[in-house]
Amino acid sequence: MISSWRKRRAGKRAGKEQARNENGEMELSIPRDFRCPISLDLMKDPVTLSSGITYDRPNIEKWIEAGNFTCPLTNRVLRSLEPIPNHIIRKKIQDWCVENRSHGIERIPTPRVPVSSMEVSEIFSKIDVACKKQDGSRCLDLVAKVKSLAKESERNKRCIVSNGTGNVLSEAFAAFSMAAFDENVSVLEEILSALVIMFPLDGEAKGFLGSASAMHCLIRFLSSGDLSSRRNAVLALKELVSSMEDQRKILNQLSEMEGAIEALMKLIKSPICSTSTKASLTIIYHMITSYGNEKQVGNKLVNLGIVPLLLEMLVDAERGMCEKALGVLDGIFDTEQGREMACKNALTMPVLVKKILRVSTMGTEFSVSILWKLCKNEKKEDGGVLIEALQVGAFQKLLLLLQLGCVEKTKDRVSDLLKMLNPYRSKIECVDPIDHFKGLKRPF
Repeated sequence: MISSWRKRRAGKRAGKEQARNENGEMELSIPRDFRCPISLDLMKDPVTLSSGITYDRPNIEKWIEAGNFTCPLTNRVLRSLEPIPNHIIRKKIQDWCVENRSHGIERIPTPRVPVSSMEVSEIFSKIDVACKKQDGSRCLDLVAKVKSLAKESERNKRCIVSNGTGNVLSEAFAAFSMAAFDENVSVLEEILSALVIMFPLDGEAKGFLGSASAMHCLIRFLSSGDLSSRRNAVLALKELVSSMEDQRKILNQLSEMEGAIEALMKLIKSPICSTSTKASLTIIYHMITSYGNEKQVGNKLVNLGIVPLLLEMLVDAERGMCEKALGVLDGIFDTEQGREMACKNALTMPVLVKKILRVSTMGTEFSVSILWKLCKNEKKEDGGVLIEALQVGAFQKLLLLLQLGCVEKTKDRVSDLLKMLNPYRSKIECVDPIDHFKGLKRPF
């Protein structure tokens, strides 16, 4: 009995000694009720579940989002998944922090209460009423509030998006687009800027945004809006054309709208940011590969100067931009006018051969496809582009591509190219191809 008492006493003494820091001072311990049962850290945003247990909001939200419907501590099934802010505990924690600031404890700020599904639904109802009354000013204020809440936290954004924000805002954009554009330009800009945050959109939302009146407004913003509006408009159009639902219909509308292609070209000639340039190239790619009148669109783009523009871009563009630019050129060179423009440009062969095995698998496939189209349609007796390709080391690079391996379609085109190039090899002196292979990671 005496022995056990001595052990308990020794244990208490050891615990006290462990609670001291290196300077011999007592370390401050966080009260048990102020710790989150999950992380055991001081709670900064305490919330209580229906089980009566209080947790720190970020930790319990991760638990619920992982698909758990029980209280972590009690294992009881939760009647509600909406955590309730515990203001009493939060105030006590803040007071404790103030009392112990001499120990280096900073007072936790009062957290903003996240938006609830009920609040979001109420705002959407008000937006619907404002649309029916064509009250642009009221709708603008409500949309600005939605956007502000979504930017406050990722949790707010998830809550807003999950309640069908895309549908509500797309319907509002379509409703105000049917009235005079100049009268509703402010509210349309605000709705569009909020919509971009809510991507991706579902089919119903795209249906509203793809209406004739809404599309005309998007083109107006794309053509003559400020930098922000132009960026948002091209991102919205990209969202529309990237969907397989009614893609042909939307592309048909877009190609027939006055100023649409010119506005897309303007974003490439005078870039706002890489995101908007990539979006513009994506839209153009769909227009010249997935649309029934590709040649007409392709010829119009050639007349607007897209071939030299993209060839210059390819010289020093990053990978994502290169892939999209090569994809557009591959579609453009299905037209005779596009191929003629390429053959006249001194950058064509050096740039295309350089991009093989240097961008990505997709970039290589596009480059080979373009070379194949240009060489296959060469009609000059002196070899024309075939000679140019040999002079910049195309033969050696294509042989290397065969050794490294590629998809069947590309392999067939590489074989065709080698057969077309081979008769001219003895007529020219090839440049040293070593420069083309510097930095290339070979598997052998």
